[in-house]
Amino acid sequence: MSNWYFETTNEDTVISTRVRIARNISGLPFISKMNDEQALNVIKIVEEAIQNTNYGLKVMLLKDMDDITKLSLVEKHIISPEFALNKNEIGAIAINQEENICIMINEEDHLRIQTFSAGLNLESTLSLAREIEETLNKNVNYAYDEKYGFLTSCPTNVGTALRASVMVHLPALTKTYNIEKVLNAVNGFGMNIRGIYGEGTNSKGNLYQISNKQTLGITANETIKNLKAITDRIIEQEKLARQILTKKPIELEDEIYRAYGLLTNCRKISSDECSILLSEIRLGIELGIIKEIKESTLNKIEVYTKPANLQKQIGQVFGGYERDVKRAEIIKQIINE
Repeated sequence: MSNWYFETTNEDTVISTRVRIARNISGLPFISKMNDEQALNVIKIVEEAIQNTNYGLKVMLLKDMDDITKLSLVEKHIISPEFALNKNEIGAIAINQEENICIMINEEDHLRIQTFSAGLNLESTLSLAREIEETLNKNVNYAYDEKYGFLTSCPTNVGTALRASVMVHLPALTKTYNIEKVLNAVNGFGMNIRGIYGEGTNSKGNLYQISNKQTLGITANETIKNLKAITDRIIEQEKLARQILTKKPIELEDEIYRAYGLLTNCRKISSDECSILLSEIRLGIELGIIKEIKESTLNKIEVYTKPANLQKQIGQVFGGYERDVKRAEIIKQIINE
């Protein structure tokens, strides 16, 4: 008889929280209509606005970053793939050392203020984003309309221009073949559910982003409340699915320990296989089956085994085969730290 017991919490299921507030500078055209000189002026305006703040933000130009650095930020969900690929000459970020604050400059809007936190922390993450937005507003006038609210490059962001999202881990819903029902239900409740890198991307390692659709005719607090309610419902469904899995404990333990054995003993491993195994082991930790490794260690492996972060960590560019070998080495190093 198995001697493990679990009680899933929000922190078990929700990996991280992000809040993004889009703002444009009054009197300047949107990014799509800007010339390079105007775009570079936006960077200068933002740089001056953050000088007297205490957030520890440093402005970095995309053109001064190598491709590996930019892709490593994409893998950490700090900047968007489109921004990294398409805004090299006019793009910049203002980021702090902890990487829980990042302002994308000249992405789709002049400013995209982002704050991040671990677990389900919507209210505090929003509070920090609002604080930064209001602080910058002392030196920067935002484009605003009395009827429509904050004006944005894309009409779907007009109003609060707020996008809040949570990253959720839903392995049991996948294993019990209920994930499609949940995804459809989330869309039916006016929320987006996407892959780990946002719009147009697929889920990896059973990770999904849930975010609000509506920004017009709704307050920021209402947005957070609605997203929290939907997330809680999804967590409930994941809990039920995990209870179903525990009805066959030997099979479940076998799958999870096989994944643990492969991850900890492999000599080479691809990024996709690594994501699959990490999902299995994360489920094992959350259910109390796996006690040999901590979730914080798993989170570190999650970041530093992705292709760009792997190469940045080692300080060398590798081909696909060599990356797979180095990935296995990095996994062992992190586990043995």
